[in-house]
Amino acid sequence: MTSNVSRWALLSLMLLLVPLGAWADWGALNMPQGVTEISNEVYTLHMRIFYICCAIGAAVFGVMIYSMFVHRKSKGVKPATFHESTTVEIVWTVVPLIILIVMAIPAARVLIKMEDFSDSEMSIKVTGYQWRWHYEYMDSGVSFFSQLEPTHNQARQMGSDIDLQSTFVPEAGNYQGEGEIYLKEVDNELVVPVGKKIRFLHTAADVIHSWWVPDLAVKKDAIPGFINENWALIEEPGIYRGKCAELCGRDHGFMPVVVRAVSQEEYDSWIAEKQSAMASVTEQSERQWAHQELVSVGEKVYQANCMSCHQAEGQGIPGMFPAIAGSEVATGSIDLHVDTVMNGIEGSMMSKFSDVLSDADIAAVITYQRNAFGNSTGDTLQPAHIKSLRDGLDISAPASVAALPDMNTTTGVN
Repeated sequence: MTSNVSRWALLSLMLLLVPLGAWADWGALNMPQGVTEISNEVYTLHMRIFYICCAIGAAVFGVMIYSMFVHRKSKGVKPATFHESTTVEIVWTVVPLIILIVMAIPAARVLIKMEDFSDSEMSIKVTGYQWRWHYEYMDSGVSFFSQLEPTHNQARQMGSDIDLQSTFVPEAGNYQGEGEIYLKEVDNELVVPVGKKIRFLHTAADVIHSWWVPDLAVKKDAIPGFINENWALIEEPGIYRGKCAELCGRDHGFMPVVVRAVSQEEYDSWIAEKQSAMASVTEQSERQWAHQELVSVGEKVYQANCMSCHQAEGQGIPGMFPAIAGSEVATGSIDLHVDTVMNGIEGSMMSKFSDVLSDADIAAVITYQRNAFGNSTGDTLQPAHIKSLRDGLDISAPASVAALPDMNTTTGVN
C-alpha cells in the first residue's frame, strides 16, 4: 500500500513540474495585453474566461481522477446499479447554462464595443494584395503600398548563407526592446497619430487576406468585393507589428504589418512629406531619364516587387514562376513585356502592376529586366511611354513603341 501511495505521489509531482518550463515564458505564449483600451478589455476578458475554463477542467478531471483512484476495482468496489438520475441531469444542464451566461455577457459587451467605430476622427482604407498592403488616408489623399523590406526579402532567399543575428539587429532605442526584426520590417510603415480614434476599412484586390496587429486588438478579414470595418485608438507612441493572418498563397508568411504611432505634430509633418512626394510622381513621369538611372532604380523596384517569385538572379522557380533570365518576355517584344508587367497574365500568379507601380517604376523595372541577368538587350524604356499608355492608349494592347513620338531615340526605347 505504501509503495502504491509513493508511486502516485511521484507521478503527481512530475505532472506538476511539466508546465513550469512553459510558465517561465508565459508572456510569449499568452495573448499580449496590448496598448489600447479595447486591447486591455480583450485581454481581461480572455484571462477571465481562461481561469473559468481552468477551474472547470480542474473540477472535472479532479472528480474523474478521484473516482478512478478511490473506486477502482482492485479495492473491491462494486459498480453502481442506478440507471438515471433526474437531479444529476438537471444539475449538469443548469450549471453549464449559468457558466455560459456568465461568460457571454461580458464577451458580448466587448464585441459590441469593438464594432462601434462611431465618432471616428480619421479613416484609413487597407487593401490586401499578394503580397503587400495598400493604405489610403481618406482624409488627406495620401496613399502608398507597404511590403516586406527588400533586404529582408533578399536575405530569406539566401538561406543559411547569411548571419541573421548580425545582419538584422535592431538599433538601440528604435524598436522598443525588440530582439528580432527579421521578416517583420516593411519599406513603408503605416504612420498614425496617437490620441485619435482611427477607423479602418478593410478589403482585398485578389484573394482573402487578414490584417492583424495584436497590440491593437485589431484583426479583420480583407475580402474582395466587401468592406469590413474596425477601429483603434492608440495612446502610446511606438512601433506595433502584425502580419497577414490568412493563408493567402505562397509567401503568405512574408506580408508583415508595421504601424508607427507618433505625436500629432510628427504625423502632420509626415503627411506633408507624403503629399509632396506624391506630387513629384507626375514630374518623374514627364522627364527624360538616363539609361543607367533607370537600371539603378529598376533594380530596387525588382527587389521589392519581383524577387519573391522570380528570385534574386532572375532564375525563377521551376514549375511555379518563370525565369526572367533569357525569357522570351524579357528579350523579345518590349510591347509584350510592358503589357505583361502592367496587366499581368490572367489565370496565373502574375498580377497586374499598373495600379501598384508608378510610371517611372514600371519603366525602370522593365529597363532593368531587359538589361540584367545576361539579357543585355540595350533597351531603355522611358516613363513618358508608360504615361502615354495610361492617358490615351489601350494598355491591354499597346501600340508599337517605335511608333510613338520621340520614343525611338536614344532617350526612348532603343
